[in-house]
Amino acid sequence: MSAPTNIAPRPGYPAQLLAVSGRALAQLVRTPSHSRRAEAARKLARHSLWLSAAGAALVIVLMVLFDQTEIQLMPARGTPSLWPIRILTDFGKDEYVLSVLGLALVVVALVAAGRHGTDRALLLGLGTRLQFLFLSVALSVFVAEILKYLIGRGRPFVGGKANPFNFVPFEGTGAYASLPSGHAVTAFALAFAVSALWPRLRVFMFTYAIVILLTRLVLLAHHPSDVVAGALVGMVGAMAVRYWFAARRLAFAIRADGTIVPLPGPVPGRFKRVARGASAP
Repeated sequence: MSAPTNIAPRPGYPAQLLAVSGRALAQLVRTPSHSRRAEAARKLARHSLWLSAAGAALVIVLMVLFDQTEIQLMPARGTPSLWPIRILTDFGKDEYVLSVLGLALVVVALVAAGRHGTDRALLLGLGTRLQFLFLSVALSVFVAEILKYLIGRGRPFVGGKANPFNFVPFEGTGAYASLPSGHAVTAFALAFAVSALWPRLRVFMFTYAIVILLTRLVLLAHHPSDVVAGALVGMVGAMAVRYWFAARRLAFAIRADGTIVPLPGPVPGRFKRVARGASAP
């Protein structure tokens, strides 16, 4: 009779969930390891500088020459016929976008904790990409909230006049939180992040972002310069997060010239198989 073999029991589901969650967080703060990260950092700095300079110049031009004219052409705030626009604009609300991405991250973690081997690796790859999307939006929104407080620009017609130079720094209320537009920040950060992972979606995502930008103007929530500034903050924020992930070899690779490119992601057919397996009784 052969001697019994001691096999360590597989950790329970709570322990697996804790391990998956801890690994997902740890990968974000580990030491950068990509050998070409310096080239990517220089390219990021160069592109961010040029984009910021061009964006700042456009914001100033719009503020001086166009903001007042544009808001006077828009329908009155609260016009009943604008209800479809009010529904559409919520697709760029940071609370909604971050909630959806956060929920998707939780679902992926819950399912991955119950899978093993290739299936878990597939789900963790999807989770890494969801982390990138979430953090791209979250960082950009965080920066935008600080800028809103510091700048304190009044929204259109706050104070009763079409005055694009109505500033009360550190005021901290919604009436003086016009620059930059939070919806534009969210929409353009998400558009850039999704396009960085899946370039074929670029046209669709930036069309979405521009539509959100236009809704903010029609609803008299912002001046034109506000939404341009929001688009700038969103894209630069997402660019910074993309570099952070690439430097740690997460979802992105870095070419010899410093260009950051997406790594192949989960194959849709295989992901559907995993999802069916997770939902099976």
